[in-house]
Amino acid sequence: MSTSLILVCVWAVIANVLAMTPSRDHHWRNAYILIGIGIPLVGYVTAQHGPWVGLLVLAGGCSVLRWPVIYFGRWLRRSLGRAQGPAE
Repeated sequence: MSTSLILVCVWAVIANVLAMTPSRDHHWRNAYILIGIGIPLVGYVTAQHGPWVGLLVLAGGCSVLRWPVIYFGRWLRRSLGRAQGPAE
């Protein structure tokens, strides 16, 4: 197994351990840290193994960090809705 995939597996284990610990801010601080570490890891995996494996790793990360992804999607939809304006 390559270094990038080992690092992604370690990231996934750490994410699951952090999810099991109690948190006052509903794990948002942990999510920000995991996102900051995970984005370069996805790039590293994509550079070593190609875009399909990179997309699989990205999908796995999105499943672990699903609430930040949901909130980002809602924010993006609101932002694009305002930018387009009325349909008339």
